[in-house]
Order: sequence, then C-alpha cells, then structure tokens
Amino acid sequence: MKLSEMREKTADELQNAIVEWKKQLLESRLKLSTNKLEDTSSISKTKRLIAQAKTIIKEKGKENA
Repeated sequence: MKLSEMREKTADELQNAIVEWKKQLLESRLKLSTNKLEDTSSISKTKRLIAQAKTIIKEKGKENA
C-alpha cells in the first residue's frame, strides 16, 4: 500500500491494517526461523508499513485536536 493510499483511509481502517500486517510479520518471522522464507525483505517492508500507518494515525489525531 502506498503512502498516498494510507492517507485516504480512516484511522480505524489503518488500525485494522496494522493488525493484519502484524499477523503477516509474525508469520514471516516463523518462516524465517524454519528456513522457509523466500523473500527476507518482506519483514522490513512490513515493519515499514506498520510504522508509516502509525505515523499517519498520529498525524490525523493532531489534526482533530
């Protein structure tokens, strides 16, 4: 998901997306530990998505305050 797409979503939608990404991150870490993960860069990409979504949620909170 691109940053511009994230900015169009509501805070609740982003929270739901964060939960899904955290599940993906856990699965990726488990696959990495069992040597079944093909694309190791997916872990860092997922972490980056989570951080960007959290930043946007915080920005939206400041706009409403």
